[in-house]
Amino acid sequence: MSSLELIRRAEQHQQSIALLAEGKSYTYQELLAASAQVASGLLADNNDLETARVGFLVPPGFSYAACQWGIWRAGGIAVPLGLQHPLPELAYVVEDAGISTLIAEPAWAEKLAPVAEKYSLPLLLTDCLLAESTSRLPVVSHQRQAMMLYTSGTTSRPKGVVTTHANIQAQTEALIEAWGWTAGDQILHVLPLHHIHGIINILTCALWAGATCEFLPRFEEQTVWQRLGSGELSLFMAVPTIYNKLIARWQSLEADQQQQLSSGCAGMRLMVSGSAALPVTTLAAWKEITGHVLLERYGMTEIGMALSNPLLGTRVAGHVGQPLSNMEVRRVDESGQALADDVPGEI
Repeated sequence: MSSLELIRRAEQHQQSIALLAEGKSYTYQELLAASAQVASGLLADNNDLETARVGFLVPPGFSYAACQWGIWRAGGIAVPLGLQHPLPELAYVVEDAGISTLIAEPAWAEKLAPVAEKYSLPLLLTDCLLAESTSRLPVVSHQRQAMMLYTSGTTSRPKGVVTTHANIQAQTEALIEAWGWTAGDQILHVLPLHHIHGIINILTCALWAGATCEFLPRFEEQTVWQRLGSGELSLFMAVPTIYNKLIARWQSLEADQQQQLSSGCAGMRLMVSGSAALPVTTLAAWKEITGHVLLERYGMTEIGMALSNPLLGTRVAGHVGQPLSNMEVRRVDESGQALADDVPGEI
């Protein structure tokens, strides 16, 4: 039995579908086996990566999850790299994070090869790692560092934020409770996998709950609408830009198509918006189309999710809700002094 709670939970759902990707379905058993192969390949002749930083450039799908879990199970720190990032930005992250090993999907290896050469780093391919035989894996404490995500760099160069397995567990459990995740859920994933929204709020929550996470090869409004209107999904999470694109697509359709898609959304239990402020006009338009009031929440790379509108109860437009169950939030003035409830300030 694994020392990591995420892995232990997956072992309880081995025959359930964990991921839908590349036109295939993958069980938790398959994900556990593949991540053990990745971990074994990373370890080679070592017993433990001992928080070595491993950067991986892998598109959303089964290989991404297997690499992330494999790095963790080998005792390393997972550093996901942005697929659309230009070469200088990839090089910056690799150097700044102190990455010692790189992983790439074969189709993306050419993009990462110059960085690997510049810093004299091994570049491992996912298909080779997934062909490894399984070896004994180390015991990994929940206090060990697990992941390094880079901020969006709005005021200066992006900064690496390190979280432990305990941090990830606390963030995930708070969202599982707040948003009512169960093993019966199925969510469509359309967000990047180098930021917290896509990694924690969607992928990790889904796999922690024993639910199913479905990936699309690329974001296309028509395809997303087909899935939202299918009646097979229970959750959807996106950013305001995506909701605006979906609204525009829906408005371009014939009335009978609009009705069919709107009706298909009725069975979904939750739709969430985050990562940017949601315009009130978008909130209203989405409600008119789907009947769903988007749940807004607030978080940061540095702290995870902190605030959320309620799963049940009134959601207020233009507000991001109340602190999650394991969070304490206070507003302060410029000198750091706490403020009264009716006085504006900074979190």
